[in-house]
Amino acid sequence: MNTISFMTANYVARQLDYDMTEGWGQGEAATNAYFEPPDTFAGRFDELLADVQEMGFEAIDLWTAHLSWRWATDQHVQTAQRILDRRGLRVSSLAGGFGGTSEELDRCCQIARTLGATILGGSTPVLFEHRDALAMLLEKYDLVLAVENHPERTPEEMLEKIGDGCGGRVGTAVDTGWYATQGFNPPEALRRLAGHLMLVHLKDVRAPGSHETVRYGEGCARVRECVEVLKEIGYSGPISVEHEPESFDPTEDCRADLVMLRGWLAEQGGGEWTSG
Repeated sequence: MNTISFMTANYVARQLDYDMTEGWGQGEAATNAYFEPPDTFAGRFDELLADVQEMGFEAIDLWTAHLSWRWATDQHVQTAQRILDRRGLRVSSLAGGFGGTSEELDRCCQIARTLGATILGGSTPVLFEHRDALAMLLEKYDLVLAVENHPERTPEEMLEKIGDGCGGRVGTAVDTGWYATQGFNPPEALRRLAGHLMLVHLKDVRAPGSHETVRYGEGCARVRECVEVLKEIGYSGPISVEHEPESFDPTEDCRADLVMLRGWLAEQGGGEWTSG
């Protein structure tokens, strides 16, 4: 049964009033600065979750800029857990970059487990520089690392990075939008990576060669066919609704995306989905 979740990084431009003119790093920095202060964290985090819940989601992929290993104290994490519990929202995955050292990755693992997440969906150089340490940490916290594709042009490039999979602890989070941006057919990527698929970031983009995200069906990522392929390969893991525009609020698009995704899953599997 597929869990449908909302990627909180969809709001990368929110703290800039959707005028993100200097790229992803600008939005990430603004988000970190907005959520870090302890005195205002609870209210701001609760407001974020209220907006997600109002769209109809019951699970999130929590972007690290909203609760970063760089600045999150135990108090931040406990506050986040309390608000999530009160609202009945699950954390499907922790999303983003997980630091460059084993110590930073350890903190990410602590945060994920405290919030009930079982997946780290993103990347860390620890995978390549200290692979044994990464495997030990994933085992210690009973987590998996789903490596997300961005620069990879083909599934074969991702398979090379996954390698032996660290005993089943390392796989991939397929971002359909990024494969489309790279000019590779996203449904075919899902087929080729079926044995290593731990998470799906279902995203549509306007056209190959750029990464302008759009509402499902308005781009080139063939998202409905992606859902058909997920049924074909027997994928029952989580699916994240992802749409990160730089110049407008994605809320209404994401609301519509959720409705479309639920409908496609119902068509494919007789209603075998859950939003939480």
